[in-house]
Amino acid sequence: MRPEGRGRQAPVEYQLLLTATLCLLALGAVMVFSASSATGVLNETGGGGFQYLKKIVIFGAIGLLVMRFASIKGARVTRALTPVMVGVSLFLLACVLVPGVGQTVNGSQRWVGSGVLTFQPSELAKVSLILYGAHLLAARPKMTRSLRDLGPYLLIVALAMLMVVMQPDLGTAMTTTFAVGALLLVAGVRPGTLAPVAAIGAVAIVGVIAANPYQQDRLTGFLNPGADVEGAGYQSQQAQIALGSGGTMGVGLGESVQKASYLPEAHTDMISAVLGEETGLAGMVILIGLLSMFGYAGFRAAHRARDRYGKLLAAGLTTLIMVQATINLFAVLGLAPLTGVPLPFVSYGGTSLIVTLASAGLIMNVARRQSPASAKASRPAARPAARGGERLRTVQGTGARWSEAKPSTGAETRRRGTAGSTSRDSGRRHGGPRRAGDSRRGRAAR
Repeated sequence: MRPEGRGRQAPVEYQLLLTATLCLLALGAVMVFSASSATGVLNETGGGGFQYLKKIVIFGAIGLLVMRFASIKGARVTRALTPVMVGVSLFLLACVLVPGVGQTVNGSQRWVGSGVLTFQPSELAKVSLILYGAHLLAARPKMTRSLRDLGPYLLIVALAMLMVVMQPDLGTAMTTTFAVGALLLVAGVRPGTLAPVAAIGAVAIVGVIAANPYQQDRLTGFLNPGADVEGAGYQSQQAQIALGSGGTMGVGLGESVQKASYLPEAHTDMISAVLGEETGLAGMVILIGLLSMFGYAGFRAAHRARDRYGKLLAAGLTTLIMVQATINLFAVLGLAPLTGVPLPFVSYGGTSLIVTLASAGLIMNVARRQSPASAKASRPAARPAARGGERLRTVQGTGARWSEAKPSTGAETRRRGTAGSTSRDSGRRHGGPRRAGDSRRGRAAR
């Protein structure tokens, strides 16, 4: 895929982003099929893991089309539609809380729609808030100077996160809030300016946990997972067993024991635990390596962006994806409480996968449109032009050129000397200018 014409090579950042995204997507399809194979049989829905594989292939195909469009014209189009996207997101988040409209699954009311056609508005909301923030901060750089200027944007973020917490979905709220904070810091907002907002956010999180027994159980399961292995600490305990069973190279694809009714949500939130059991430490290293490649390329694309909007967009979306991946992996490894945050590109989920691929496409669009200095630096150095007796040769069919040194022979030197003398004599016969040495030689001869 060549982003800027047929003759130009894609920037390194674009190639890394595309490679990491496709590899993670393929890994996710394999692991969703493996992790859900037991679920389909145990639920007697028929088809085993193929029903989930079919859905993830459909969602992946739609997501790749969206990613392709976003990588070509996404940044310009989304910037014009950002206010509309924010308004639609707030409206859908409000609809989720309406009884009879929002769908409840596993105690959480996070979806709208009916039957197989459901949509999770919080996934759209978190990306829309990043895009809207990048648009405002790029159009009005002076708004970073004070909290008063940032107030309208922060109020919109707070309203959206309040509705997300009420679902309840504390994990998405924390992930989005952290990404928005990183966006503001990259835009130039001083940490001291954000300190009051961070304090209010911390108090709000404590209040949500104190008022929600479900969140309290998750916190208790993290702090003391062995105290209630059949209750609050059950999921964490089973994830640790899965990872420990994998060893270095794993038990083999499709051979996981924990996915068979022991590990809840094996194909969604806990899919990395199944990956660790079936592929071992080697598979986890590959997973973390691909995610790190994506993060490195995304932040490098932000650093080399052509304009301020591209810089903020790439930095914000990359932070959002990497924070989400970090929270998921930390929860599976027992380093953070369980939050229900899916693993980007890998976990099963239609809305999450499509939105994540769209975000990746927007970052690729920024990587394609580098600043002139960065684009020049990323291209291979040009070969020096041929000099003296060197001769440039062209290979037909490839357009490749190289210089080949060809030493001058004595015959060629004599021919060049004869040609030069003939030119001088011709110039004198036609009244050309004569040099002083020629006049003196003429007088001496006479």
